[in-house]
Amino acid sequence: MTSTSAARRAYDGPALFSFGFRPFFLFGALWSALVVPLWLCSYFHGGSAALTREWHIHEMIFGFLGAVIAGFLTTAVPNWTGRMPVIGAPLGGLVALWVLGRLAMLYQGVLGPFAAVADSLFLLAFAAVIWREVLAGRNWRNLPVCGLVTLFAFANVAYHLPRGVSGEVGMRLALGAASVLIAQIGGRIVPSFTRNWMKARAMEPGPAPFGTVDRAALGLSGLGGALWVAMPQSRLTGAVLALAGIAHLARLARWRGWRAAAEPLVWILHLGYGWLGVGMLLLGGSALAPVLVPRSAGVHALTAGAVGVMTLAVMTRATRGHTGRPLAAGGATLAIYLAINAAAILRVAAPFTGVAQSFWLSASGFVWSLAFGGFAVAYGPMLTLPRPRPA
Repeated sequence: MTSTSAARRAYDGPALFSFGFRPFFLFGALWSALVVPLWLCSYFHGGSAALTREWHIHEMIFGFLGAVIAGFLTTAVPNWTGRMPVIGAPLGGLVALWVLGRLAMLYQGVLGPFAAVADSLFLLAFAAVIWREVLAGRNWRNLPVCGLVTLFAFANVAYHLPRGVSGEVGMRLALGAASVLIAQIGGRIVPSFTRNWMKARAMEPGPAPFGTVDRAALGLSGLGGALWVAMPQSRLTGAVLALAGIAHLARLARWRGWRAAAEPLVWILHLGYGWLGVGMLLLGGSALAPVLVPRSAGVHALTAGAVGVMTLAVMTRATRGHTGRPLAAGGATLAIYLAINAAAILRVAAPFTGVAQSFWLSASGFVWSLAFGGFAVAYGPMLTLPRPRPA
């Protein structure tokens, strides 16, 4: 069998399609940088009837986040399984389905039900690819990842069902699946990268090994996500989500991320995971005390915070590592990290500001676009050009 690395060495097509992360990280970042200002302009000043709040929600979850998940997993799964990577024409086909979905959602008023079919194809095809690779590679450890990707794809289908409850259920199911995916994958890479960084500097003790706290955080996240999908305003749901948030923050503390404060590529992973704990705490608080904690604060701590920060953390590190660049953050990368955290803070704070909310929404959208637009500018050449040859 041809190894993953040998298959990539043998590939002689465009560099953009030599790794799954290349097109999906680049196009996902560009789309994210465009969607927010387009929706804000439509929301505050009027504009295209297609750029609704529902379109904004859908495109940020299933368009942007779907692309980043695809970029990460099409790159990671071959390393997990030792099988041939999805590159070249097959990868180009997946990207084309993603682009088709974005166009379909822009013109859904014209296409009608065909837009839902066109948009659903990408995530369903992507889930099928991941299942095929994991099963063929007998990589049983990652079957939960396959399940979460499938839930994410089904959530998109649910979102397109006749309007009403289905759209909200689809959004909650997708965000719940994404949160558990961050908890599961983040629980591997955050302590692993932190441990490697500390080991290279002979720093002890490193992150604590997987244990009871980790199991509790994952279990409570799954249960809390399921309850949130079924009964989002229940006090039981609020209590479980709040406990999940506390468990994630306790888990994060066991990884000793403050000891890696000298390297932005490491501490940004801890910040991203920290937003997951804060998001679940706020979401639980909105069910337990809705007068004090707006629901949107918890939702956006998960989306702008956990999703936004963790995606950029993974995108920058994976891009640098897989394209042969040093694993160290320069000024542009640090600026991207500061911008995305500022966007998350402003977006979470906005519902608490009353009449000034529109200003903070706009400010958050502006720095969000700076973060992802900045990634596209700074990392675009790395993603589109061949890996530098060793000197």
